[in-house]
Amino acid sequence: MTLWFVFALMTVAAIFAVLWPLSRNSSAQAGGSEAAVYKDQLAEIDRDVAAGLIGVSEAEAARVEISRRLLAAADSQHNLPARSSLGLRRASAIVALVGLPIAAVTFYLSLGSPQLGDFPLVSRTRTADANQPIDNMVAQVEAHLEKNPTDGRGWTVLAPVLARLGRYDDAVRAYRNAINYAGDSADHRSDLGEALAAAAGGVVTAEAKAEFERAVAQNADGPKANYFLGLAAEQDGRRADAAAIWRGLLAKAPADAPWRPLIEAALARVGDPAAPALSNDAMAAAKDMNEADRGAMIRGMVDRLATRLKQNGDDVEGWLRLMRAYMVMGERDKAASALTEARQAVANDTERLRQLNEGVKNLGLGG
Repeated sequence: MTLWFVFALMTVAAIFAVLWPLSRNSSAQAGGSEAAVYKDQLAEIDRDVAAGLIGVSEAEAARVEISRRLLAAADSQHNLPARSSLGLRRASAIVALVGLPIAAVTFYLSLGSPQLGDFPLVSRTRTADANQPIDNMVAQVEAHLEKNPTDGRGWTVLAPVLARLGRYDDAVRAYRNAINYAGDSADHRSDLGEALAAAAGGVVTAEAKAEFERAVAQNADGPKANYFLGLAAEQDGRRADAAAIWRGLLAKAPADAPWRPLIEAALARVGDPAAPALSNDAMAAAKDMNEADRGAMIRGMVDRLATRLKQNGDDVEGWLRLMRAYMVMGERDKAASALTEARQAVANDTERLRQLNEGVKNLGLGG
C-alpha cells in the first residue's frame, strides 16, 4: 500500500510541474511589456523638464514620438489571440491531468508485473554472488529447494556439492530426490551408493551395494559401480571375486582412463596374480602363450605402467618392474631410458634413490 501511495505522489508532482507554467496569467507579465516601458519614458520626460534638463519644445517632440509608439504597442496587445491561447492552455491541462496517468498505467501494464507479489527484504538480499563462501550459496540453493521440492535439476546440482562438503546424509537425500524428480540413471545410482558408503565410513553397506547393483543393471561397464562392487567383495573377504570384478573392469577400460591406477592398486592390494604390475608370475604366465598373445599382453601392461610412472614417479618398485619388462622384451635401450627417468624422478629423495640403485644391480643394467 505504501508503494502505491508513493506512486500517487510522484504522479501528482509530475502533473503539477506541467500545469504550473500553464496556470500563470499573461497579465502577470504586463510590467515588463512595451507599453509599461513607454509610460515610464513619458514620466521620465516630465521629470527632466521639471529639473530643467531639456527644453519644452524638445520635451514635446519626445512626448509625441513616445505616445505614437505607446499607441502602436497598445493596438498590438489588443490584437493578441487571447481566447486561442486560453483554449490551448486548457487543452494542455486536460492532457496533463488525463493523459499522463493513462500513459503511465499503460506502460506499467505492458512492461511491469502487476500480479507479482512483494519480496521480503531477506529474500532480496540473498542473491547469488560468486565471491561469497560456498556455504552461503549452498544455503541459498537449499532454501530454493525447500520452496520447490520437485526441482530435479536443483537436487542434481546440490547433491555432489554436499558430498564434497562431507555432508553425506544430506547428499544421500539430495541424490534420492534427484532420482525421483530428474530421472533414474546409472550415474545417479552410483553416486547415491557412493554417498551411502561415505556416510558409513567407507563401508559398502547392503543398501549401498543394492544401489551399485542397480547402476550395473543399467550400465554394465560403469567404472564407479564396478569398483565399489569389487570393494564390497573385498570387505566381505571374497578377494578372488573382487579381483575378478576389477580385472573385468580393466579389460574394458581405455588405456588413458584416469581411474585405472586406482583399480590397479586395488588389484595389488588383494594380491591378484594377474594384476597389471608386471610381476614375475605374470611374466611367467606370458611365456605359455603364443607369440602374438604374449606380445599383446605384455605390451599393454608395459604401456599402462609407463604412463602411470610418468604421472607419479615416486614408485621405485614400479620403475624396477618396468625396466625388468623391457629387459624381458629385449628392449634394453628402453630399459636404460626408464632408468634415467626414474633417477630424475627420485633424485630429491635419498632413500628412494638408494632403493632404485640397489634394484638396478639385479637387472644387469650397470651404473
